[in-house]
Amino acid sequence: QVQLVESGGAVQKPGGSLRLSCVGSGHIFSSYTMAWFRQAPGKAREYVASIDWRSNNIAYADSVKGRFTISRDNAENTVSLQMNNLKPEDTAIYLCAATWDHRARKQDEYMYWGRGTQVTISS
Repeated sequence: QVQLVESGGAVQKPGGSLRLSCVGSGHIFSSYTMAWFRQAPGKAREYVASIDWRSNNIAYADSVKGRFTISRDNAENTVSLQMNNLKPEDTAIYLCAATWDHRARKQDEYMYWGRGTQVTISS
């Protein structure tokens, strides 16, 4: 069992930056592929980025590629999402998730979820 808690969400202006963090409990956190998803009001949950346990396989959705960077620190049981050049369309609840398969991109492929942190981009 893995419990995940996100933090770092805030209100930011377009063009600004935010850094989200997700702390996981459980001694096998380092074995999981970790991902960030997001869900905007009235929209389906969408994949943002993922990173495998050794940080060898990293992937991004096209909508965030070049602006967002996912990283992890297994010693601290933490996965982070650095978000730069933020846009109003990045407004959403951002959720951290864990799975075994580094190829997973769909929410139903992820076993453990945090409750999310709100990111609002507005001038």
